[in-house]
Amino acid sequence: MNAPHRADTAPRLSPAEIRSIIIGLVAAMLLAALDQTIVATAMPTIGLELGDAANLPWIVTAYLLASTAVTPLYGKLSDIHGRRIMLLIAITTFSVGSLLCALAPTMIALALARGLQGIGGGGLIALSQIILADILSAKERARYQVYIAGVFALSSVAGPLLGGFFAQHLHWSAIFWINLPIGLAAFILTNDKLRLLPRNERRHSVDYPGAALLVVSSTSLMLALSWGGVRYPWGSAPVLGLAGFGLLSGAAFAVRLATASEPLIPLSVLRDRVVTSATLAACFAMGTLIGLSIYVPIFLEGVIGLDPSRSGLAMVPLMVGTVVGATLSGRSMAYLRHYKRLPLALLTLSVCACGLLAFMGPELPLWFTEILFVLLSMGIGTVLPLSTIVVQNAVAPQQLGIATASMNFFRSLGGALIVAIFGTLVLGGAGGAGESAVHDMAVLIRGADAGQLGQTFRLVFLAACFGLVLALGCLSLVEERPLQETVGHGRDGRGQRD
Repeated sequence: MNAPHRADTAPRLSPAEIRSIIIGLVAAMLLAALDQTIVATAMPTIGLELGDAANLPWIVTAYLLASTAVTPLYGKLSDIHGRRIMLLIAITTFSVGSLLCALAPTMIALALARGLQGIGGGGLIALSQIILADILSAKERARYQVYIAGVFALSSVAGPLLGGFFAQHLHWSAIFWINLPIGLAAFILTNDKLRLLPRNERRHSVDYPGAALLVVSSTSLMLALSWGGVRYPWGSAPVLGLAGFGLLSGAAFAVRLATASEPLIPLSVLRDRVVTSATLAACFAMGTLIGLSIYVPIFLEGVIGLDPSRSGLAMVPLMVGTVVGATLSGRSMAYLRHYKRLPLALLTLSVCACGLLAFMGPELPLWFTEILFVLLSMGIGTVLPLSTIVVQNAVAPQQLGIATASMNFFRSLGGALIVAIFGTLVLGGAGGAGESAVHDMAVLIRGADAGQLGQTFRLVFLAACFGLVLALGCLSLVEERPLQETVGHGRDGRGQRD
């Protein structure tokens, strides 16, 4: 192995080069973020044209399983082989998977291609965040978090609109063809400039048994959470078996972490109070946001009485608030020593807004509900940049990859858990799955009583309140270490003020 380049001897990137890299990273993140939202509205058309509606959920499940399971591996491998090669592999894998999705003749072929696409997608967001940490100091990075929040907000709004438009007016395969020019742009923009990245890797080895246990455990748990109450009842043998197997293999992974000479996730990272508390805060906050973004349209249509088009427009404040919160949090971190104060205050406001929706949601006028959506998501938005930056600020440069990827992994797993909880509440309140699987939630919601559904969403918003309270508690435990002011370690916190 060649001697690694040290961060302090790496060539300093010019502002133009940094902008070029960031544009490429935004394109890479847009690939993954857009793909999580653009497929949903095209699913009925895909099921109809491929003639296999029974296996339709697999085009979502396959991507989710693959992308979540491989995220820590991308982080570890980027610490060993460098960010550039791993990001280019992720972009190429995602693009090839998209091509195969567009050409898929059957639902099984489409599900397999989506799995390959997920293997690439699992590295796009985590590696982009890691590369930002390589080229920008923690204080500089805080200012750029608005771009990351903007990518997710754009994908949340544009994804469903594009998916419906392509499926209705062009062809469903266009939702995958669109990834190819974006992927090519991301590859070209990052390929040359990423050669200038500082290299902080040391001699490492990959704990393949640990990686296998992590993949098996996360896949089993994600399947249990995805199928429970939807495809199978929660108490059914498949769901309980998957959950039990996932917990057992997860316990084996924990033992492996404690005994391996170089575990997949270093114990020094897991034992760091900043890493654990910030990761949990992001897990609960992001999971709550994902759950609300999935089920609030049902509230707007089934309880408030909006049509699907107006419901989509009514969701915009929930997305816009996230960007506003992330921008405020990122900007304040660059100047304030006590950078937790604003997120703590706005997250408290989010809990209050969610509480009003829980107790008065069905009776509130739509304009006031929209204001509450903004306030609710603003608090969540403040947690996302803060959690990423403080985790990266807490670890050594050679651990940036695995620490950032692990945070994304646990955030995805926590999100799946919270979505499953919300889904159980909604399905149960709308009539329940009973002893049979629910294959079409839309049919179930249309047949539900609006008053009964309104009572159900009181529980959903209360559950969201509980998730935000947990995020608030974890955030309060994050130690406010001074943000490093130069790329690499050995930075101090001077320049911040109260």
